[in-house]
Amino acid sequence: MKLLVDAIGSATLGSDIFRILEAGGCQLAWFRPIHWYTLHRANQRNHRKSLIVDGRIAFTGGSGIADHWLGSAENEHEWRDMQIRVEGPAVAAQQAGFAQNWLLTTGEIINGHEFFPEARTAGNVPIQTILSSPSAGAGAAGTMYLIAVQCARRYLYIANPYFIPDSRVIDMLARACRRGVVVKLMLAGKHNDTWWARQNSVRLYGKLLEAGVEIYEYQPTMLHQKTMVVDGVWATVGTTNFDNRSFALSEETNICFHYPALVEQLGAVFSADLALCERIELNDWKQRGAWQKTEEMLASLIENQV
Repeated sequence: MKLLVDAIGSATLGSDIFRILEAGGCQLAWFRPIHWYTLHRANQRNHRKSLIVDGRIAFTGGSGIADHWLGSAENEHEWRDMQIRVEGPAVAAQQAGFAQNWLLTTGEIINGHEFFPEARTAGNVPIQTILSSPSAGAGAAGTMYLIAVQCARRYLYIANPYFIPDSRVIDMLARACRRGVVVKLMLAGKHNDTWWARQNSVRLYGKLLEAGVEIYEYQPTMLHQKTMVVDGVWATVGTTNFDNRSFALSEETNICFHYPALVEQLGAVFSADLALCERIELNDWKQRGAWQKTEEMLASLIENQV
């Protein structure tokens, strides 16, 4: 078993847990450990959540390994999230992403049939795996999101906890609304694990609402899934947040599919979650208090760090 953990995301787990894993035969490595001489790259993190079993089954999505991913989002201590299971030839793509990060971290090359068995057809759903990495010189996941926004013609449903679009993306969403696309954003509401991410998101609500975008905040607990449904014909599930760090600085993985039954199912999940949201209205946003505006201003100073 090989376990690769992000040095910042897993920093609070404690050494006892890792000693137990290593004693059990787990080969553990830290992705980009933090030292005084590596602070310049501290924001270049591994945000992928991939679980690959025998090179034949793979999972990815928003879920990490912690207590708040247990349960069924029935209270504020159980986060709302989503994973997707993949079998067949597409598993090799996630395995390749892990192998690249493992090589960068440990210098060990992962290869051979043990890790990359001969691919077997496992179904009839054609999928595309997006591996995004700053080391490759391109933010593939961000490009995928932008293409989806540009191509939407009927509706665009986005669920994402950290939604901090730049002016280019806001303009693209505004143009989508003008050409008749119904744009609905489902975002994390009062239950949010990152104060500055929420404040930066709320700060931009006005521009989005004025453009015709519908904004909904999920109420029961922390919403952490990263999904998008376009026109009922295409969808994606993955790890990528809708912000600059995910687009340009982090290792990310998304699964995209163009399969009506599965797209419809994801759309139905979005609609069901929408019933548990509070819709944000432009007039209410304009009337937010001075302290809220001050928090937004302070958060904007570290916008790119979220």
